[in-house]
Amino acid sequence: MPSRNMSTSSYRVRANHLSTGPLASYLLRLMSIKQTNLCLSADVETSEQLLDLAEYCGDSICILKTHCDIISDWSDRTARQLKEIARRKCFLIFEDRKFADIGETVQKQYTGGYHRIANWAEITNAHILPGPAIVTALHKAADAVIAKHNTSVYTDISSDVPRKKAVDIEDNDDDATADVAVESPPQTEDTEERRLSIKTMDRKQSVVSISTTISMRTESISPRPAPDFHPDEAFLVDKITLLGRLGQTPFLRGLLLLAEMSSEGHLMTPEYSEKCVEIARQNRDFVMGFIAQRSLNSEPDDNFITMTPGCQLPPVGQDGKKKMGDNLGQQYNTPRKLILEQGCDVIIVGRGIVRAKDPEKEAERYRVEGWKAYEERLGVHHR
Repeated sequence: MPSRNMSTSSYRVRANHLSTGPLASYLLRLMSIKQTNLCLSADVETSEQLLDLAEYCGDSICILKTHCDIISDWSDRTARQLKEIARRKCFLIFEDRKFADIGETVQKQYTGGYHRIANWAEITNAHILPGPAIVTALHKAADAVIAKHNTSVYTDISSDVPRKKAVDIEDNDDDATADVAVESPPQTEDTEERRLSIKTMDRKQSVVSISTTISMRTESISPRPAPDFHPDEAFLVDKITLLGRLGQTPFLRGLLLLAEMSSEGHLMTPEYSEKCVEIARQNRDFVMGFIAQRSLNSEPDDNFITMTPGCQLPPVGQDGKKKMGDNLGQQYNTPRKLILEQGCDVIIVGRGIVRAKDPEKEAERYRVEGWKAYEERLGVHHR
């Protein structure tokens, strides 16, 4: 049974719990301020599709989930642009890599290769099939990437200019601009290869006037987020002010363990799920939660974040439709069932938004329903 103490506690209260790691604490605060528990699963095949979804749905989400290996034209530029949108729109990036190999191999998959996931994704996930050593290996790799980041000098160029929709660019090609690079990472040994990989995405160059902030920084640590809420202000502070106090996402990394899946006939037995929880409790400083269909918090100190795929709303006007799924074994549940009844924390929605006629509008519909279910769980009733 889920721990009632945590299931009925607000995200803000849970952010301050002693067992909550810095990244999880930041995420819970972000969710509370933006009033969203929605993760958008952007399972698309081009960088343009990915970045457009991030831009136009970003205000409604707390996390964007990626599958970088299905993006046909992925490059370092894609990662930089995605991070810039995440900064402006205030959401975290979750690469759904599902690591499941021996320690040395997953370390290389996480930090190296073509995608270098640890450089740009705050969150990733793993199976525990290889045993608990996979968590240890990924944790060490994450620590190495964080240490390198915190002892290096970076140049950040930030712009508040949003991406233009493809149709806007086509209609006004003379004003189209090249995408702004937002972070210059340390040089790597494969710079020539990466320069070549960017060529396919080059766009027409134009001179535009934008406001930029250029800063040089060196950091010895990645700090725990500072408190963003003052009790004496109650609800008088606006969202923009609170987000400003929260600050940008700290350069930290967290892991989710795959304890349950939403596909029919999966082989993750109750014993397997229990083992996931046991390993998570032994690695609270890195494991921030689970991919599961229900909350797995059962002890007083459990404050793991449960993120749940397989969430879908019936089409507008068809609320009575009870069972939904596809012909590939995927089964769907509504935000209310997952958040209120199952005690989950974050709903993961993919096709329900990505394939909608208006993804931006549909993402907001999911945000509203997910937040309504969360407030009902807390006992907040609306007239």
